[in-house]
Parts: sequence; C-alpha cells; structure tokens
Amino acid sequence: MADAGQRVVLWARRGDLAEAIAGDRENADYLPGVRLPATLTSTSDPRRALEGAGTVVLGIPSQTVRHNLTSWRSLIDPGATLVSLAKGVELGTLKRMSEVIADVTGAGADRIAVVSGPNLAKEIGAEQPTATVIACADHERAVALQRACTTGYFRPYTITDVVGCELGGACKNVIALSCGMADGLGFGANTLATLITRGLAETSRLGAALGADPLTFAGLAGLGDLVATCSSPLSRNRTFGARLGRGETMAQAQAAAAGQVAEGVKSCSSIRELALRHGVEMPITEVVHRVCHDGFDPREMAGALIGRKTKPERER
Repeated sequence: MADAGQRVVLWARRGDLAEAIAGDRENADYLPGVRLPATLTSTSDPRRALEGAGTVVLGIPSQTVRHNLTSWRSLIDPGATLVSLAKGVELGTLKRMSEVIADVTGAGADRIAVVSGPNLAKEIGAEQPTATVIACADHERAVALQRACTTGYFRPYTITDVVGCELGGACKNVIALSCGMADGLGFGANTLATLITRGLAETSRLGAALGADPLTFAGLAGLGDLVATCSSPLSRNRTFGARLGRGETMAQAQAAAAGQVAEGVKSCSSIRELALRHGVEMPITEVVHRVCHDGFDPREMAGALIGRKTKPERER
C-alpha cells in the first residue's frame, strides 16, 4: 500500500522493533535485507497507528485477532474499512476471521474485506510479480482497496465470495503442513501433487457446505495460494511440517520457527471441528491434526491416507 502511494502507519507489538523499522527502514527480524518504503512509519502505540485511519489492515496471527481487536475497537473509526490478512479459523468458536472481526467490532459485512493469494512475504518484499484476491460483500469497497494497493509488481483482483476466500487461505496452511511432512519423509513430486490436489478437493467440499462459490477454489485464493504455500521453502507451514517429517518433535519445530507462527498447527484443529460439524470428510486435515496434537507418527501418514476405502474421484 505504501508503494501504491498510500500513507501507511505500521503497528509493531514490540517498541524496539518499531524503533528499528523507523530508524533502519528494515524489519531485520522477519524480512532482513528488504528496504521498506520511506513513506511507511512505525509505532508500538495502537492509538497512534489507528488515528484517522480510513483502512485498518489486520496482519496478525489468526488466534490473536479477537484479543487485539477487543483492545483496539474503541480506537477504530466507525466508518473504517477492516481488512483481514489472517489465515485461520478461530479455536472454540470455529469462526472465520471476518466473523471474528464483525463479532468484536459490530461492523457490517460491507465494511469487512479479506485478502488471500500466492503472497509469500519475502517475494513481495523483493517486488517479484504476484497477484492476490480482495473479497468483500461490498464490491465497490473491494474496488477501492484494489486501487489502493495496485503496484507494478502486485496485481489484486476482486470477488464478493468472502467465505471461499477465507477458507482457501485457512485450509491451505493445513495442507502445506502435510506437504512439508511428505518432503521431510523423502517423498517426491507424485506425493506432493497428490496432497495438493486432494487437499484442494477437501477444501472445496468444506466450502460447498458453507456456501462458498466453487470457482473461488480454482482461483488465486484457492489453487494459487495452495500451490505457493505447499511448494515453497519460504512457507512457514511447509517448513514446520518438513521438520516433523524429519523426526523433530513439536517443541523442536516450534523452537526452530523463532517466533514465527505456522498457522496450520492450530487451525488444523478448528478446521477439523468445523468439518465434523457440517459432516464434511477431510482426511488430510484429520491426519495433520493427529500428528500435531495426538502424537501420531508422520511416518504413518501415507498409510493412513492411501489405505482408505477406494471411491470415485468425484461423487455423483
């Protein structure tokens, strides 16, 4: 948004990081070597960050959205557009991020947008070409956001299917964990392609049950994001899964992540519960949940998936 000419104030949780970004024009902890735009300012004071903001972009872990928004809601302009970059389903409530935002702030669906696509941060920081999807029930608001973040390297598209956009973004993290595990176990391209394709199928089934547009999952917020997250070593979820596949414990994998969040580790549980609630079969999500939370050995993953009852690829 700063590169597109917008005035951007970045909130950082830690004061020392906000000062380092302001002084060095670099977030050395998370994007080392990436020069941040001169027009971007940073602060650890949410009041300063939100003052006069017509658009509030929430780029925080999904399981922290409710807590943070609860403390910020009195500071947010009543007419501001609220944009979620968070990819997940909330534990306990099983709500998507747009639902959490509406729940906490009271904002109508027309004020809440979500963004998802093949958007690995390091590559965007390097200004490598990519596209994304902005979803909002209010098409005109989505178009306004589109104009606000279009650059020579970043191309946003718009849709009104918020449900599909959010589910694609949340579920791909879980599938990426499985792909990482497969890579850590030494499996090759056939296994990866199988997990991506069948992962897309179970994501689409959940989307259909929740009223999403099936075509969304064939686009950037579905297949596009899924391929990038499942195949790139820059993906935190894929990297986390690879560590588990190589035999590391959950604690070891979390320590190696150095504070960066692999969203799928928690979201696999909430997505699994959401699927069970709606009677949707999601076998890859089930296996990932068992590995991350029930002590299931990743080496048994292939047998658990391949050994399932055979059936047609598409149900009639």
